[in-house]
Amino acid sequence: MQITSLEKELTTNSYPGRGIIIGKSPDGAYAVTAYFIMGRSVNSRNRIFVEDGEGIRTKAFDPAKLSDPSLVIYAPVRVLGNKTIVTNGDQTDTIYECMDKQQTFEQALRSRTFEPDEPNYTPRISGILHIENGSYNYAMSILKSNNGSPDSCQRYTFAYENPAAGEGHFIHTYQGDGNPLPSFEGEPVRIGISGSIDAFTESVWNSLNEENKVSLFVRYIEIATGRYETRIVNKNR
Repeated sequence: MQITSLEKELTTNSYPGRGIIIGKSPDGAYAVTAYFIMGRSVNSRNRIFVEDGEGIRTKAFDPAKLSDPSLVIYAPVRVLGNKTIVTNGDQTDTIYECMDKQQTFEQALRSRTFEPDEPNYTPRISGILHIENGSYNYAMSILKSNNGSPDSCQRYTFAYENPAAGEGHFIHTYQGDGNPLPSFEGEPVRIGISGSIDAFTESVWNSLNEENKVSLFVRYIEIATGRYETRIVNKNR
């Protein structure tokens, strides 16, 4: 798989939905992750990211406009020791709780399926970064319906050991806009990662569709020490 420009992937898709990016900085010193949310409805657009301990949580920007919190209010990012969990739903908590009991990433997700938002049946996408003793690896997962049919769940996990500097992978919920929304297909897209945390954050945010983008989280984790820097951008201010 050839390296694809992340900016091109984002600017040519008006509605990738929610997306997870994981990789390594160009100098090889940092594990990189990003998570963004988009929205078409008032309920989906009425959100911001806020810090919550070492992770983040979604929050209604205007509580009076929150009509249904079930699939829009959750913790996208949680940290369990040397593991950083990033997902597009409340399966973040499932992964955290199961791994805290010595279960694996895959075992945790066995108890979950795609979202019950008929007719879209939005995929659940998840990622985990593991940093230990100066080494780094990550994995990504997608749980999706069988081509829009809720009768079966298709489960895919992709694991990346010793990732190359300046490279990463990008997975998102939808192939593009539509009604119903078409689920992501294939492997996570191999993308290039460049620049400092601020340059990377600006590039991702500016590449997302202006009308549909809602919030962005970016974190650079120093592989040698585990120390990290975080950036949060919210359209609602």
